[in-house]
Amino acid sequence: MFLFFLSSGLFLGWSLGANDASNVFGTAVGSKMVRFRTAAICCSIFILLGAVISGAGASHTLGKLGSVNAIAGAFIVALSAATSVYSMTKLGYPVSTSQAIVGAIIGWNFFSGSLTDYHTLSRIVVTWIVCPTLSAIIALILYKALVFVISRIKIDMFRLDSMTRYGLIVMGAFGAYSLGANNIANVMGVFIPVSPFADISVFGLFKLTSTQQLFFIGGVAIGVGVLTYSRKVMETVGEGIMNLSPIAALVVVSAHSIVLFLFASQGLEAFLKHHGLPTIPLVPVSSSQAIVGAVIGIGLLKRGKGIRWRVLGGIGSSWVVTPIIAALVSFISLFFLQNVFEQKTYRPVPYAITSEAMARIQKKGISLEDAEGMIGTEFSNAENFNRALRNLKNLKPKDRKFILTSAEIDHMEITVEKLETIGFETDWITKQEKNNLEKLEGRKFKHKWQIDEALAELSPHWQPIENKKKYNESLKHKMSHIYDKFRYSNK
Repeated sequence: MFLFFLSSGLFLGWSLGANDASNVFGTAVGSKMVRFRTAAICCSIFILLGAVISGAGASHTLGKLGSVNAIAGAFIVALSAATSVYSMTKLGYPVSTSQAIVGAIIGWNFFSGSLTDYHTLSRIVVTWIVCPTLSAIIALILYKALVFVISRIKIDMFRLDSMTRYGLIVMGAFGAYSLGANNIANVMGVFIPVSPFADISVFGLFKLTSTQQLFFIGGVAIGVGVLTYSRKVMETVGEGIMNLSPIAALVVVSAHSIVLFLFASQGLEAFLKHHGLPTIPLVPVSSSQAIVGAVIGIGLLKRGKGIRWRVLGGIGSSWVVTPIIAALVSFISLFFLQNVFEQKTYRPVPYAITSEAMARIQKKGISLEDAEGMIGTEFSNAENFNRALRNLKNLKPKDRKFILTSAEIDHMEITVEKLETIGFETDWITKQEKNNLEKLEGRKFKHKWQIDEALAELSPHWQPIENKKKYNESLKHKMSHIYDKFRYSNK
């Protein structure tokens, strides 16, 4: 059943490859400098590498927007995004897969009563403006610099043509890697919370996490989309907005690649943080917006001459329509799948200020004097509980978020039967960590934070470490496995 439901993610990956490959090699193919077949093969290989090696960064931000907790729901979210992207691809428009998946997740949030993290949403939406703007600025600077260098060293035309051709291939490969690293979160991000895969060791040489396995499958789907259906959109980007010279084409794909890399690189984020500099958010940005922004940057450098504004207007309209279509399709499809086909599209998550949650909240120093009527009352979902919290006086947003985390009900029990199903060494947990879990055998928990604290008391291995992002993400991934393994319903 997981493989069946995963098919929508594969369809979305195929749609992304068909649509977004144009952003990497469209200008090269459109300027007749690189053959379509060469571009498609190179693009497919490097997208796969970027997805598996560097795809984790942007996926965490997307997960904060909404955590789809049922496989049927993830199927609909991916299918809704894929349908909207495919529709625009048929029309020849380079749309934003990022916008499509964001719209589909918001549709799921509304249907399931889950909270939409508006802080994360605002960060993503801001990138929809920053991304094309930054790409246009970088394209302007690169074009000016490249023209200056060429005019000074006086390269003959044949050699310049050859160097430009190789430059387009090299930068296209870099752009494909960046595309895979940044946009694989759009394809497989919603399946991460419900993935059945365990971490595996490949011949003892290297380890593939469950997320990397998902990203590999998604990367293959993107590659197939590139090879089978990307030519039409490549022609729109390469020739439709404005005619580009080979040098301009090289600048456009370079600017696009740099922007995608900036928003996907965990190494760059760590470097900036280490030196006390402002970090760039790891967000799945739109490669379509990056490439169009770069093309416009070149066009503005030439005072707008040659820009086909009608085509550009159509592309802009498709960017506005895509997330709206995805959200509506997601909401309606979830209704039909759950009520007509009787599939579980989300796992209900109730909230209640239990005695345990109350003690934790008071320990934090948060006053709930006005919440007497709420204490002990169970709310069916996060949206209803958050609405009740908003009615309380003098409650700060960060305090409300802490209360939400403390009051989330998630029944778990550590049983011998489930402990026996856990492997170690090549699996997601070590033998020592399994021994820690065995010490909790027979215990029941109402909240996730209770099992977190219980394990942290047994060993420092279960405690997060400040400024150790990779370690903390690995711990979070491990705890997610534990929640899924020992969860049960008390109904």
